[in-house]
Amino acid sequence: MTSQSLSPIADAEKPEDWDDDMDGEWEPPMINNPEYQGEWKPKQIDNPEYKGKWVHPMIDNPDYEATIVYINSTIQLLLDSTYGSVEDAETQAKELWEVTKEGEKKMKDKQDEEERKKREEEEAKRKEEEGDDEDEDDEDFEDYEDEAFGEDDFDDEDEEDEPHDEL
Repeated sequence: MTSQSLSPIADAEKPEDWDDDMDGEWEPPMINNPEYQGEWKPKQIDNPEYKGKWVHPMIDNPDYEATIVYINSTIQLLLDSTYGSVEDAETQAKELWEVTKEGEKKMKDKQDEEERKKREEEEAKRKEEEGDDEDEDDEDFEDYEDEAFGEDDFDDEDEEDEPHDEL
């Protein structure tokens, strides 16, 4: 039941022997609320003018230009305003970019090689640390065996001499 369907008894009083420390905070007993009619929901009425979900009408736009044509013309305008022509842009690219291309490529290759070496060193260091941890675990187990059973209890040499039944 929800809190709205129940209401406290109005004339209920706290008992005289009620101890808040022992019994907790006193709450009056609850009864069903006669005025509660359930969860409220708004009324739904039909809309006589409703025509269904709206769909955007598709109409032709005579001013629409193809995107590729627009992009190409924009690039051409930028080139013309900046360099004068496509040929001028190509010659300027050769003058500026071709000169630095080889040096930049060598520098990038050097940086990549340094990063690769650094990664390999970190991986080797991590593997070495993981290997050390495993060795320490083995040593701890051996120490436990020695303490629990004594070193004389485990004679590996005697076991090799004794015949064993294989499964």
